[in-house]
Amino acid sequence: MLGQSIRQNTLGLSIFAVITAGLIALTQMETKDRIGENIKAAKYKALHEVIAPEMHDNDLLADLVAIDDPTLVSNEGVQDAYVARMNGKAIAVILPAIAADGYTGKIRSIVGMLADGTIAGVRVLNHQETPGLGDKVEIKKSNWIRQFEGKSYSDPDQSAWAVKKDGGEFDQLTGATITPRAVVKSVRQAVRYFEANSEYLLADPIKSGNVDAANH
Repeated sequence: MLGQSIRQNTLGLSIFAVITAGLIALTQMETKDRIGENIKAAKYKALHEVIAPEMHDNDLLADLVAIDDPTLVSNEGVQDAYVARMNGKAIAVILPAIAADGYTGKIRSIVGMLADGTIAGVRVLNHQETPGLGDKVEIKKSNWIRQFEGKSYSDPDQSAWAVKKDGGEFDQLTGATITPRAVVKSVRQAVRYFEANSEYLLADPIKSGNVDAANH
């Protein structure tokens, strides 16, 4: 009887362990899926702030071009650019722009470039700049970032792609010059990159073959 009781207890514990392990695995899977969906939703939200949803009919996260230009992405290796299309025709591309010379670290932004070479919008995605000063490059803190909208490679002249303190056209932030200077520089580089690679970036995906544009 004692042996039978031990065997029953052991079997019960084994079943309990299997069920518990299964529940934990299921919970982890559901959590992972939920996190993945949240990250995906956050990406869409950021991209749609520079290229509105009604401007395209393709899936931005699935229409990618590889970018590997150290002057644009600060030696961080291959980054994704997102192509917006309407009825199969590319109408814009959203470029990554990483400024390595922020006040307290790198400033990661995206720059939406329309097919005609004008800037649709710019958004800072990640930074470590000083709260109350440099963080005003965020759209939720101020409208400073909107001054790039409508600008292009030739408007303003290249010499004017700088903050006003450096003789350029763009406003700096009160009490902070290094941060806006870094952002202006990175946006200018994105505009230059688009000017040099627009044909490739806006090409039909079958023709372009998604080859790295860095050497084009």
